Amino acid sequence: MATVAVTPEQDAVLGEVFIAAPPARVFAAITDPAQVPRWWGQQGIYRITEWKGDVRPGGKWSSVGVSADGSSFTVDGEYVEVDPPRLLVHTWIASWSGKLETLVRWELEPADVHGLHPSGPKRAGTGTLLRIRHTGFAGAPEAAKGHADGWTRVLGWMQAFVEVGKTIETR
Repeated sequence: MATVAVTPEQDAVLGEVFIAAPPARVFAAITDPAQVPRWWGQQGIYRITEWKGDVRPGGKWSSVGVSADGSSFTVDGEYVEVDPPRLLVHTWIASWSGKLETLVRWELEPADVHGLHPSGPKRAGTGTLLRIRHTGFAGAPEAAKGHADGWTRVLGWMQAFVEVGKTIETR
């Protein structure tokens, strides 16, 4: 289960989840245009319908989605750092947040299933400790809270997709 919190200064969202799959598999789930629209979303909430990315420093990425009410939204940005399968850093500009440009840092660390979460999956092997840090919310505490709620859902959706193949259609 993902843990997500807003920092006391309300300028960053910090998230963490253990995924019972190697870092390369997790990295693919967050960068492969064929995979992202399969897991990022849920019926009745919102979903990504299209995702494109040129996964290299300076490369652009973009996504198109549909809200629960049927309205369209976009999120896009530029890759700042790319070190597969350990690190991905990119800007984040969401159509619903005006001109607010934030920064998302994904850190993927190899981790032992049993060493991290003894109450977690009961199978041997290695997994990934995924940490996200979404910064740039100074002066926008409501945006930070909204993104914290969003990241809680998104990390859970990705974990279920990578570990057991759950998609938007099968969730």
